[in-house]
Amino acid sequence: MAFEFTDTNFQDVALEGDKLSVVDFWAEWCGPCRLVTPIIEDLAKEYDGKANIGKLNVDHNQEVSMKYGVRSIPTILFIKNGEVVDKHVGATTKAALTEKIEAHI
Repeated sequence: MAFEFTDTNFQDVALEGDKLSVVDFWAEWCGPCRLVTPIIEDLAKEYDGKANIGKLNVDHNQEVSMKYGVRSIPTILFIKNGEVVDKHVGATTKAALTEKIEAHI
């Protein structure tokens, strides 16, 4: 299952963690977000132990969403060594996300 990022754990896991973090900013009411969810779940299983892959609900975690200027969802941030190294906005394919993960792992 994909990791659940929150305002509380984001600093420790995504910014200070020693692995690439892939954070899907989403909301339950967002149609394109529902298309991306199974892809994020699959990638979380495939990269278990190699990357932190998960979701952050923008309705429940507004602090992190505002800090990173997330205005459209889904927005997927790729964070390594505390810095955003890549970003994708909108629905996408598993192949496209895999390519970005492999480039930064």
